[in-house]
Amino acid sequence: MIRDSLLNRDWEGVVARLGGVEVLEAGARATKAFQRPRAVTSAVDMLRLVLAYCLGDGGLRSVAAWAAAIGLVDISNVGLLYRLRNSGDWLALLISQVLAKATPNPAQGRLIRLVDATVVAKAGRAAKRTNSVWRVHSLFELPSERFGCFELTDEKGGEQLDRIAVIKGEIRIADRAHMQPDRIAAVLDGGGDVVVRSGWRHARWLDDSGAQVDLQAAFARATDGLIDRPIRIGRKAGEPLALRLIAMKKSASAAAAARRQARLQASKEGYQLSQQGLAAADWLIIVTSLDAAAFSTKDVLELYRLRWRIELGFKRLKSLVGLGGPPGKDEATARAYVLAHLLMMLLLEPLIDAFEDSPHWACAA
Repeated sequence: MIRDSLLNRDWEGVVARLGGVEVLEAGARATKAFQRPRAVTSAVDMLRLVLAYCLGDGGLRSVAAWAAAIGLVDISNVGLLYRLRNSGDWLALLISQVLAKATPNPAQGRLIRLVDATVVAKAGRAAKRTNSVWRVHSLFELPSERFGCFELTDEKGGEQLDRIAVIKGEIRIADRAHMQPDRIAAVLDGGGDVVVRSGWRHARWLDDSGAQVDLQAAFARATDGLIDRPIRIGRKAGEPLALRLIAMKKSASAAAAARRQARLQASKEGYQLSQQGLAAADWLIIVTSLDAAAFSTKDVLELYRLRWRIELGFKRLKSLVGLGGPPGKDEATARAYVLAHLLMMLLLEPLIDAFEDSPHWACAA
């Protein structure tokens, strides 16, 4: 949706999806995004202005001119900027309200939640020099195929497995950046299970007696290319975690690609890749809390393969609603810009699903 498509009929539908006029007014006042009518007479009109700027391809002056031309509001570009800077908390509240309506009931079965983050660049030369970014932390839920949570931070907000609250009974799936024993413990304490990828040196591998486990030796003994065994993982604080180690040797082509990537990473970061590191690149290593009696080795591997769904979700987010780097350097404005795109993605998801599921679309495919 771009600003020129914010017609009255379309806009009424957006307002309804967000709970109606009274809900929007209450949220705007609670977050102090809209406190009293002046140039902008209502929270609904203010939201329309904010989305027109964030989702359109024009600047502040052109949006202000558009608003005056359609009789929405007569406002200066400075006035629009002021309101935009104050709208971040309100947009975050709207996102949480939309997400709450779509959250499935885990009692109907195990809820699968895929954890990952994507980044958008900050504007300005200084940001490029320091690799400054906005990081969008997300949970993508299955079987609903929807984003279930968003949290926005700058580059200092690291990826954390337990950043977003656990729903009891969920299975949380994540890549090796989330191999964080203390964070895994928090998910387990919240009543969830985990399936997390790991590197061979990303954990302190222990047996039941507390002795170090040599993964390289375990790889060498696995003549069938498969490992599924109990493991304990040391923590900075607290008892080691009792988990399950699953490792599968990759195909020849996948192993060769992984070794090339490992060499490239070593060269980029300026260290010498060991023979052990090369050997470990041949293996997919996963730790899980799922019980072997209920989830076979194959089941766990297939669960981890679902992780690519969140990557597709991010691609859809960036391509469909055009989420890119915010145009300005001001952090409050940039935050509102990113949150507006996340909100619009959530509003569009049901329409996308209906379109993709329609018989006409199926025949065209």
